Amino acid sequence: MPDYDDIRYEIDGQTAVITINRPQRYNAFTAKTVEELIKAFRAAWADTAVAVIILTGAGDKAFCTGGDVKQRAETGDYGPTESGMFEIGYLHKLIRDVPKPVIAAVNGVAVGGGHVLHVLCDLSIAADTATFGQAGPRVGSFDAGFGSAYLARVVGEKRAREMWYLCRRYDAATAERWGLVNYVVPADQLMDEAKALAAEIAEKSPTALRFLKQSFNADTDHQAGLSNLAMSALEIFVDTDEAKEGAAAFTEKRPADFARFVSA
Repeated sequence: MPDYDDIRYEIDGQTAVITINRPQRYNAFTAKTVEELIKAFRAAWADTAVAVIILTGAGDKAFCTGGDVKQRAETGDYGPTESGMFEIGYLHKLIRDVPKPVIAAVNGVAVGGGHVLHVLCDLSIAADTATFGQAGPRVGSFDAGFGSAYLARVVGEKRAREMWYLCRRYDAATAERWGLVNYVVPADQLMDEAKALAAEIAEKSPTALRFLKQSFNADTDHQAGLSNLAMSALEIFVDTDEAKEGAAAFTEKRPADFARFVSA
């Protein structure tokens, strides 16, 4: 099994539990974190003893707060990797493509790119203390692929646009009411409930589940093309003064000044 620095990978019965383990940064991911998540999901895919995958975050404050904006402000990117690439788009596709149900156990803040990760999971179970939202336009970033188009399939166009345009936070009860999560449970019961849900799924035919997941995905697989375009655009955008202002403002804990970038 590979050695991991930014995540934990554990097997519990027929369930693989993947934990983003950067609580000191609210489980924000760097390029290395993404690379390790990819390795873990591929390991769970290859393991014939694994029927279900749970994705969660370390600690009780955050599930994941997306890309590490402090890292981006310091170095202009999300840090080095073995491959030399920042493969967040591939991770998104992998969560969808792995032929086993993926459950997000949302233990705290799920915002920005972290919010996108839970949305892409097959099911989401949330602690009653969890909060949800998008942050891209506030910090000079965006996800114009699965993070927006697929979100609209989940909660509807109006809700998705509200989440992206306003960058507000929503509590777990609202997320459940909107259909953004399947269940809300007391925080101290989250992992027990997530594992119980995984065990219930594991009792079912794995081949039937595989075909069902692929069938559900078929309706939105074209959004992978949008995701590729979005990631290419984002790679260019982060080098602009506008994006750098968003990252700098976040790091300096001040409102961003985007007024000078408004175009006709």
